[in-house]
Amino acid sequence: MSEPTQKYSVTMPRDIAEEAKARSGPSGLSSYVTAAVARQIERDKLGELIAACEAENGPVDPAGVEAKLAIFDEVESTHPGQVA
Repeated sequence: MSEPTQKYSVTMPRDIAEEAKARSGPSGLSSYVTAAVARQIERDKLGELIAACEAENGPVDPAGVEAKLAIFDEVESTHPGQVA
């Protein structure tokens, strides 16, 4: 069973609303906006998690991040489509 829904009224610039409506496809504008808001909530939560981790452990080392990304790139080049 799907989650119950509630009707809301939002205000946004017309050009953004029209672009979203044009891109929403058969699922409709409500589904498109719901997916966009869900992605933003995920990003917000990730930002909160990063901030909490940095508060506990200090800032993330950019060189360390680059080293880890290089590992993913290497694995992806030898095993295309298998890195998730």
